[in-house]
Amino acid sequence: MSRRILMTKIVAVPLGYILNALYSFIDNYGIAIIVFTILIRLIILPLYAAQLRSTTQMQAVQPKIKEIQTKYAKDPEMMNMKLQELYKEEKISPAMGCLPLLIQLPIIWGLFGLLRNPMDYISNSDMVLAAHESFLWVKDLSQPDLWLLPILAGAATFISMKITQSSAGSGNAAAMGSMKAMQYFMPIMIVWMGRTLPAGLCLYWVISYIFQIVQTKVTQLIKKNKTDKKGKKKKSAKSV
Repeated sequence: MSRRILMTKIVAVPLGYILNALYSFIDNYGIAIIVFTILIRLIILPLYAAQLRSTTQMQAVQPKIKEIQTKYAKDPEMMNMKLQELYKEEKISPAMGCLPLLIQLPIIWGLFGLLRNPMDYISNSDMVLAAHESFLWVKDLSQPDLWLLPILAGAATFISMKITQSSAGSGNAAAMGSMKAMQYFMPIMIVWMGRTLPAGLCLYWVISYIFQIVQTKVTQLIKKNKTDKKGKKKKSAKSV
């Protein structure tokens, strides 16, 4: 067994147990995938909360980072040392920004194997027919949906990235330029890939990013309310 097949199996088998249990209870493969997606997103929700805190902290120390980069521009080794000291002092983990994505990648990889060949990872024979069920306009969830689901997946990815970028504020010009480029490149790539992937996997991607959009907007609203309350308290204190 190749390393790639083994890694897929390690992820796909437990995912298969969860999907099989959901399908046994719900008796609709498309809805089971939607519930499964929400469940996965809820499990990794703490990671996204940590990512948001890390992003906020990085924004707050951007002036200090820029100062270090300017001061030690000719000494990269010292620059990295000073940046690490700053991160330690401010209790910031730059890697936290990538962690949710790194967690999602093996899940997507395992789902690709699971939804493409469910019987390789699920012992329940009922799943043979379930994997080929229709859902809404999709006639067979094991086969690609050539247009609508991929376009929805691309649109959800674009909106999510746009919201995330707007909440990140301004930063390094080069980094912001790269983020702007990815904001357009990534959705196009998702649409292109979605036309070749099982519709069930594309459905997972759509629901996952819709969840992320709602989560980000709710988080922004909570953050805004807290900021407004702090502002009111400061005004009240000044007026006293």
